[in-house]
Amino acid sequence: MQETLLQQGIDLMIYGMGTVIVFLTLLVFATGIMSRFMLRYFPDPVVVEPKKSRAPAANGAAVEPHIQRVIEEAVRQHRQARR
Repeated sequence: MQETLLQQGIDLMIYGMGTVIVFLTLLVFATGIMSRFMLRYFPDPVVVEPKKSRAPAANGAAVEPHIQRVIEEAVRQHRQARR
């Protein structure tokens, strides 16, 4: 039998979409298996946070006064440049 061009196009589309769906399904399963493997044999290391060496200031900021002046000057210059 001779198929029409439209029928051949539909057949090719279904074959292509089926191939993509099968590939993506296999990819999801493979990714899940690899994820479980990595979590089982290579767990995340336990991170111990270091103790803070300096107590923060009363307002919660631990910035030295001369650094704060430099930051304030930089912000002031930036705001003047925008005008």
